[in-house]
Amino acid sequence: MDFSLLSDLNKDRAARRAAILVTDMVDGQQRLVRKSDDFSGDPLAEELARRFRSGKSGMITAESGEVFLNVSLPAPRLVIIGAVHISQALVPMAEIAGLDVTVIDPRTAFATEDRFPGSTLKADWPEEVLKDAPLDAFTAVAAVTHDPKIDDYPLMEALKTGCFYVGALGSRKTHGKRLERFTEAGLAPELFDRIDAPIGLDIGAASPEEIAVAVLGAIIKALRTAPGAAA
Repeated sequence: MDFSLLSDLNKDRAARRAAILVTDMVDGQQRLVRKSDDFSGDPLAEELARRFRSGKSGMITAESGEVFLNVSLPAPRLVIIGAVHISQALVPMAEIAGLDVTVIDPRTAFATEDRFPGSTLKADWPEEVLKDAPLDAFTAVAAVTHDPKIDDYPLMEALKTGCFYVGALGSRKTHGKRLERFTEAGLAPELFDRIDAPIGLDIGAASPEEIAVAVLGAIIKALRTAPGAAA
């Protein structure tokens, strides 16, 4: 293997950037394709796009012969804004589903180890936490505090960053007021349709546990089926 490519691939992994190492099995030549690249003119463009969605490595047959695609995708993350009852139910479910989960809430009365034992819990403002752990396209954000002072910033950042799922708790009236604030803050209105609000699949969920199921279902749907999602 070309060690310079290996070094580049390791840097991409550390920075949570999706990449595919393409190896021509006929002549051994290798190249690195990043999801952020414009690879529309690549002879393997369709297959590369498919692999970026599926996350599966494997051998394919191209016109030049057999090619191995080694796919490297960041582990999908879920950032929950709000250490509330829904979050208490959602965290273990999401972890079982294979998501790396972080709960953020500056309200220390809610963000306690007793309520979230063994979880990654940040008792600080989202603005501060996200400085060191910025959002990316392989992250889902679920804002469930009902408090604009806490929810608004991470939701806007999630839209700007292109998170694969952006969900917010609240009624349609509450969401309408939220969009008014986002418009006043200068956020592009064309991004608003990406917000899942009211949050979660429409399954008639009522209890915190049922809402957590609905939210996780919506996240998995976005992860596995949305074009360009972090599948």
